[in-house]
Amino acid sequence: MPEQPPYLRIADELRRRIAEHEWEPGDRLPSRAQIGQEYGVGENVVRRAQELLISQGVLEGRAGSGTYVAEPRQRVRVVRSSARERPDESPFRADMKAVGRQGDWESRTEAKVPAPADIAARLGIAEGDLCVRTTYEFLADGRPVQLSTSWEPYDLTAGTLVVLPEGGPHAGAGVANRMAAIGVTVSHAVEQPEPRQATAEEASLLGIQKAALVTHIRRTYYSDQGRPVETADIVVPASHCEIVYEIPFNR
Repeated sequence: MPEQPPYLRIADELRRRIAEHEWEPGDRLPSRAQIGQEYGVGENVVRRAQELLISQGVLEGRAGSGTYVAEPRQRVRVVRSSARERPDESPFRADMKAVGRQGDWESRTEAKVPAPADIAARLGIAEGDLCVRTTYEFLADGRPVQLSTSWEPYDLTAGTLVVLPEGGPHAGAGVANRMAAIGVTVSHAVEQPEPRQATAEEASLLGIQKAALVTHIRRTYYSDQGRPVETADIVVPASHCEIVYEIPFNR
């Protein structure tokens, strides 16, 4: 069996000492030099161990002050389910309401944006074809908990009342309900979740450490004719949220 990398061993030791209440929430940890000397490792090893625990929400770094044991924080539950699409209320707002939080979002839409190669492939269109791109920042009690960038083929909605996802009479209704308004039936969605580290921009928007763990979900909605009608990149911070998939059964 391969030997555990030194930074993982140090992370396990720090986590154990916190679990055993040697350090309580809010306590400042010894310096990296002190921890490194205690365990016989370099400061870079300690730094990697602390960065891992920061990404997991166990520790928090404070610029110019040091590293502290993080205060316990309830993770927001994010439910992924087609059964939660409803015409009268956003699934995100419903989820936040269920845990006693106020759910809201901020968005910015740009029309006639040329599709980059990867988005074109997901939408089954040619690279450079025009799309409507909308970026979202989802908030729970005013704090960011999820990011999303949505792409829709412009030729599908151009000239209709739903061309702008957050404008017009169907603003905020969700992809399936908006498409239904123009006679397009959404039959299913495909989601591909994978863990990765946050980019600097994502970390800044979400209020997390750079390179903290996030779940990146590539989602695509399909019509009953098999055409992709929307694709999105959704980013959820692991330390702030738990993702739950709800699978309905037809009977």
